[in-house]
Amino acid sequence: MFRRTSTLARTALLAAAVVIIPVTALGAAAAPQQGAAADGAGPAGSAGTRTVQDSGQSGDPNTGERARDVVFAVHGGAGTLRREDMSPELEREYRAKLTEAVRTGQRALARGKSSTAAVEAAITVLEDSPLFNAGKGAVFTTDAENELDASIMDGATLDTGAVTGVTHIRNPISLAREMMDNSRHVLMSGEGAERFAQHRGIDLVTQDYFFTERRWESLMAAKGGESDFDFGETGTVGAVAIDDDGDLAAGTSTGGLTNKPVGRVGDSPIVGAGTYAKNGNIAASATGTGELFIREAVTHTISAQVEYLGRSVSRAAGAAIDKTEALGGNDTGGVIALDSRRNLAFTFNTSGMYRGYATADGEIVVKIFADE
Repeated sequence: MFRRTSTLARTALLAAAVVIIPVTALGAAAAPQQGAAADGAGPAGSAGTRTVQDSGQSGDPNTGERARDVVFAVHGGAGTLRREDMSPELEREYRAKLTEAVRTGQRALARGKSSTAAVEAAITVLEDSPLFNAGKGAVFTTDAENELDASIMDGATLDTGAVTGVTHIRNPISLAREMMDNSRHVLMSGEGAERFAQHRGIDLVTQDYFFTERRWESLMAAKGGESDFDFGETGTVGAVAIDDDGDLAAGTSTGGLTNKPVGRVGDSPIVGAGTYAKNGNIAASATGTGELFIREAVTHTISAQVEYLGRSVSRAAGAAIDKTEALGGNDTGGVIALDSRRNLAFTFNTSGMYRGYATADGEIVVKIFADE
């Protein structure tokens, strides 16, 4: 196994910084289309989206968007995303990378690939970008390491694979899928997961691969007292898909939280919290305050509402996010959820969410801010 040998300078900088602050407890590529019908309504093949404001249990309105005839969708994290804080150049970069990810998933489906293959392919695009908190752009732990988590689920079989705390895997989503396809186990962590990767012929990388100046500066700011660690951090990525056979799939990948304790695990690798898929029902990927999403089993909660209560996917997603608000207040995060009738819901209670989708007729829509 790799041992980190090239971070002495960073370790020295950490020692020269302030004392580590203790972790505290929880306390457009296309413009939006108007006039879409409610979930499941309207003829097959017609596409549309609209923004619906619903009051959450906390009294703070959530953003809920619905789109029909969707075959693929991604998110790049929900959080504090304001137009005034983002330069036009950076906004274009985000929109271009989201579009690339959506198109990658869409093309995989068009070529007859499975929904799980499409999810993996699109998430890999986002993991390879320094823009997002996954793979290359992962944030640092309190010890200046990068610990990555991912999970993927096949709605046809309920097979799933997940990894947590890996430090030398370039694309954790691919390792998660490898585990799903070639292991009887569901979740592996750290060194054990990386040994499995080597056994399966997956190349490991050094920790220096994940270094970005932006994430390093965020860690230094946290250690300088500007924050402890940011529960509202954006950048977790995820995808949902439905293929020609009607099989649903979902996946999620993240680097976690800046300045997080070593070994901390959020919702992204937890099936039923950060990721869930079940044929005839829904596929969902979540982003936000992982501790809350685990406690509310958010993605499984959405699935259960659709299956047992007959709720629309958008209503179910909204109720699940409301539950996280009841536990943790406003700005807890968001979720993307796609049902078996190709109805898509984006629901989030933050000022923005990197998101995009593709319809069956090839339309691609990408958005960032809540008011789009």
